[in-house]
Amino acid sequence: MIPFLMLLPLLAPVGVQRGRSSKARPARTLSPVSPPSEATGKEVPATKPPARASSRRRRLPAQVLGQRALNRALLQRQWLSQRSGAGVAEALEQVMGLQAQATHPPYGALWTRLEGFRPEALSDLIRARQVVRAVMMRGTLHLVTARDCLALRPVLQPALDRGLKHAAFRKQLEGVEDRALVAEGRALLEARPSPRGELGQRLQQKWPGHDANALSLGLSSLEPLVVVPPCGTWGHGERMVYTTAESWLGQRFEPAEAPDALVRRYLAAFGPASARDFQAWSGLPRMGEVLERMRPSLRTFRDEHGVELFDVPGARRPDPDTPAPVRFLSEFDSVLLAHADRTRILSDAARRRVFTANGIVRATVLVDGFVQGTWRIEQQRGTATLCIDPFTRLSRQTRAALSDEGARLLGFAASEARRADLRFGRVG
Repeated sequence: MIPFLMLLPLLAPVGVQRGRSSKARPARTLSPVSPPSEATGKEVPATKPPARASSRRRRLPAQVLGQRALNRALLQRQWLSQRSGAGVAEALEQVMGLQAQATHPPYGALWTRLEGFRPEALSDLIRARQVVRAVMMRGTLHLVTARDCLALRPVLQPALDRGLKHAAFRKQLEGVEDRALVAEGRALLEARPSPRGELGQRLQQKWPGHDANALSLGLSSLEPLVVVPPCGTWGHGERMVYTTAESWLGQRFEPAEAPDALVRRYLAAFGPASARDFQAWSGLPRMGEVLERMRPSLRTFRDEHGVELFDVPGARRPDPDTPAPVRFLSEFDSVLLAHADRTRILSDAARRRVFTANGIVRATVLVDGFVQGTWRIEQQRGTATLCIDPFTRLSRQTRAALSDEGARLLGFAASEARRADLRFGRVG
């Protein structure tokens, strides 16, 4: 089931994340931004933008980046053009977390980005409380490092507050003060971590006239919660048990900072990007004002439609003709969810086949850097079959590359199968 917060309207913030820490504690800062360690390739040559792209402030004409230039920059920064030898924590911070509605997709996302990735490497970090599964960007569950959870969640909290204010179930919380709900929920979860359904029933004992589901959903929006192991570790099911992030990590959240550092982190992972792109990824509104203030410290470009794009100085942008290897992306891969305009990796036609009506984002195949199909693994009688459904006709060379990469995927994701097979579906 998709978490309810994924569907909430993400409007204007109504306040700043409340802090409960001592004033003597130094403010927590986001991880420093640096160019991606795997960045290689030549700078994209500048071209003249259309006349309408010139600013009313008479700035110099911005360099225009085409679709392939944006695609190659995205692949490089997301470690999809070449697998990295970095560790799991470094990867999670570079790609700004991985969406984690289900347990196993983040493992596949790391496998396709890291050399020699083993599931135990991530599971061990989850058990050691160095990586957590928490509600973050867009009100959805993400797998992030403990450091990023503590630093990012207060910055993102205003969007969650506003989303809760306009949630359909908000009327069922009338008469329940937010502070009282948070205090009761914290006490209950820190005494005994609970699944969401049980948490709602426990809260209902204090507010018997209110819906149990609404109470638990309201708490998860107001208070940072994390999913405790074994859920989230390789091979375990989806029965999610929650506790508070502060009790699990043994640290307090600091008051929210300005979003500037978060913007730079986002651009280093997904840029060049527009204000609308950042808003779509984070859920925070009115980011044009923030980017305008940050303009002197950023680089600016325009896409082929004249939309202004921002980037961090020093970030590499590979040549648009840089070859891109085939890749298998897991369900809900963040690279498909990080922009308002996703055509740098996903065409509008392909998007309708990847995003389902009930909120699922299918596992996809990248060919020449763009989504060109979906995939799934079917298991029956000891045989694991990788089924690839291409959107367009594939060349013999591409089919061979997908077969080789697919065999490696089966060795990772279905290692327990006695036999492995691969099947290409008809072009649909």
